[in-house]
Amino acid sequence: MPKILVVDDTHANLVAMRHLLADCGAELVEATGGNQALSLCIDQDFALILLDVNMPDMDGFEVAALLGEAERLHDTPVIFVTAAYSDDINRLKGYRSGAVDYIAKPINDVILRSKVRVFLELHSARMQLQHALEELSARNQQLQTEIAERQRIEAQVRHQATHDMLTGLPNRVLFHDRLRAAVQRGILQHAPFALALVDIDGFKAVNDTYGHPAGDALLQAISARLVHQVRSDDTVARLGGDEFAIIFTDADEVPPLLQRCQGICNVLAQPYPLQGEHGALLARVSASIGIALWNASVDSDEALIQAADRALYQVKEGGKNGCVLASS
Repeated sequence: MPKILVVDDTHANLVAMRHLLADCGAELVEATGGNQALSLCIDQDFALILLDVNMPDMDGFEVAALLGEAERLHDTPVIFVTAAYSDDINRLKGYRSGAVDYIAKPINDVILRSKVRVFLELHSARMQLQHALEELSARNQQLQTEIAERQRIEAQVRHQATHDMLTGLPNRVLFHDRLRAAVQRGILQHAPFALALVDIDGFKAVNDTYGHPAGDALLQAISARLVHQVRSDDTVARLGGDEFAIIFTDADEVPPLLQRCQGICNVLAQPYPLQGEHGALLARVSASIGIALWNASVDSDEALIQAADRALYQVKEGGKNGCVLASS
């Protein structure tokens, strides 16, 4: 139920107001002075304030002005109730203080009830609007949350479709996309690059001896080392099992490329402290790397993969743990 604050320092006037507004549809709250009225306004919300102008401690003009200064209260309508100050100058002063209307004493009950009804209807409409806006805001927030969650799930699905679940590296699908893009750049922009196929020597023995959890941890550690050995615009992908691939961008010099790949072999051959099914262990593996350098005679990504695969086979035949560049 809405509340109306009636402020008057005369008890008889408060009783009269109580009688006149008994069935107005609002709860009446009474104050006998300006200070009490301000205190009540701090603690409660009022649909309307009926404010006597002529009071001893603080007149109605001062009370209305102070109410207008408070952000939470300045929209509360104030009707001055007065037997004095009925001239235009004082009416103007009242409006400047924040009053929205005047009611003259002696009070005409029809006018009073009519004006109170109008402001109660306005308050009801304002509350309904505020409630609707709050519901709209809550729904909007809910929609924003739902949209964000849907976008997160879609991004997660897209990431899972193109990345290896165990290592987080690009998977075979994304690898082929990037390799085809590199070939197109090479053809159109003469941008040199190289492909390296990496096979981990000794991985099966670790996996069989210490269990799949240790094997998975080893693959994750290998992936981390590979990522740290390449540039930000290179691509490290896991093709499956213990097979990896690297797309080196801006690779137009053979000696530096071979040096980088040999450095990767050296890094991957360092021991891996892991946690197996039966406690801590130190795994040792190595890497065989077959390299193919793109040139104008290579017209497809498959041709480049086949060249790197032939080079990888040579490494395997030659004792593993090394790198070989495919012949042009």
